[in-house]
Amino acid sequence: MTNAGLRHGRASLTLSFFVQGVTFALLVTRIPAIQDRYGISDGLLPVFLAAVPILAGVGSVVTEKVVLRVRPGIVLRWAQPVVLLALLGAGAGNAMWEAALALGLFGLSVGALDASMNMMGVSLQRAYGRSIMLGFHAAYSLGGIAGASMAWAGAHWDLSLLVSYLPAVVVLLPAAFVGSRWYSDGASAQGGAEGPGGNAGPVSFKLLMPLCLVMSFAYIGDSTVSNWSAKYLQDVLGSSEQMSTLPYNVYMVTTLLGRAVGDLGVRRFGAVAVVRGGSVLAAAGFVVVATAGGAWAGMLGFTVLGLGLCVIVPQTFAAGGRMFPGASDTAIARLNVFNYVGFLVGSPLVGAIGDAWSYRGAMLVPMVLVLATLVYAKSFGAEPARYGGGHERPRTADVG
Repeated sequence: MTNAGLRHGRASLTLSFFVQGVTFALLVTRIPAIQDRYGISDGLLPVFLAAVPILAGVGSVVTEKVVLRVRPGIVLRWAQPVVLLALLGAGAGNAMWEAALALGLFGLSVGALDASMNMMGVSLQRAYGRSIMLGFHAAYSLGGIAGASMAWAGAHWDLSLLVSYLPAVVVLLPAAFVGSRWYSDGASAQGGAEGPGGNAGPVSFKLLMPLCLVMSFAYIGDSTVSNWSAKYLQDVLGSSEQMSTLPYNVYMVTTLLGRAVGDLGVRRFGAVAVVRGGSVLAAAGFVVVATAGGAWAGMLGFTVLGLGLCVIVPQTFAAGGRMFPGASDTAIARLNVFNYVGFLVGSPLVGAIGDAWSYRGAMLVPMVLVLATLVYAKSFGAEPARYGGGHERPRTADVG
């Protein structure tokens, strides 16, 4: 594949990450509206919310098997439209079974989408010979900001879910489908020597386990911010209701900024140093949040959190690809499952500790888990981890 083909592949995959960021934000930020539309009780809502990541894990496992026969780009080409249509379905139905069907389809397809997107990102990074993975996740963060803004506008103007979702789907679905024409990955760029899905060897779960734990720890931290930051600022730090909506937005902005420059840090200092630095910074953010004397200090803590946590997940996927270069797709699919494990565990864990003890104390739990990433940082340090500075892979493509 030509250098231009790799550049086009990188651009089209960046678009897919952006579209998924918009889509996911539109769903999760309107959960209360979905609950009201379908009359889902407070007792039943956690069942619906837990079903989505559980089914996403199933979708990721299925994708691991599918990519043994077809390339991840084919999975992504069809999974992304299904995710968008499932979002639209969640806003268009009236009966509870319709909500269950739409959210179930969303979960299964988003698992396939997340796995295949990151498989392709790791393959493209290998073809480039330098770190570009954080840039893809920066596009996801940008999409999340855009989606949350659209959701805010829909809630502010009291628009129905269907009216809120329809413009995004009408614009993004054809854009993603057209962009999928230019999907490419490292295996195809280098002659496809690894087979359809780049799975020419086994994956040792024992070797992969440290990265699986890091993935879970990072998502426990992330879900703490997304699910508890507003409540924490208002109930613990005494902020106004309006101000309590700001921490997650600030967190998303700093996540975007950190990921936008993170690849430069990996190229300069290596993945191990970047992950260690991110872990320490995230832990410091949790300390600031837990000890904050007021709302503005809490805001500062969530800001620091975004800058620290943002580098860990993309680098975990990249490290899995480096650890098993002959079976990177399998490694990515298995790591992706622990994304959902962290999401499932994080929010209930913080809530249970907050109710039993205190929410300040609950913030120390994700702090400890994020710091535990330091123990496993060496797993990010395979020789190809430092792209640039004399560490390039041989015969890699020099593309933009």
